[in-house]
Amino acid sequence: MRIGELSARTRTPVRLLRYYEEQDLIASDRLPNGYRDYEEYVVDRVLQVRGLLDAGLPTRIIKGILPCLNTPRTIHMPYVTPDMVATLERERERMAERIECLTKNHRAITDYLDAYAAMSEPSAEVLGVVSEGGR
Repeated sequence: MRIGELSARTRTPVRLLRYYEEQDLIASDRLPNGYRDYEEYVVDRVLQVRGLLDAGLPTRIIKGILPCLNTPRTIHMPYVTPDMVATLERERERMAERIECLTKNHRAITDYLDAYAAMSEPSAEVLGVVSEGGR
């Protein structure tokens, strides 16, 4: 597939895809006309890279762990080094802290929206409904 299709399917700007390729995070073949041609698996790879970037991992760490990840959830142990394990343990802890913070913020926003919705609902009195005890 060409870069425009990859961009559309992954919702990733073309410029960012070129950057990923410069960083050796993804690869393409070149067609005779010079256009990039990506294999189908690159869609998952781009999504995986974006997820790792969104989690806060820098591209240098992502580049180091990508050889360990053939497809999502498949790990090839021969590529793992003690330094990589230590780095990933630190990153995992940092991610856990971010998840905890995001979860708290998610709850706070949900509570805020629930309170707003409760205030915004017309009360029974406004609708002209009288309860049984009020008759």
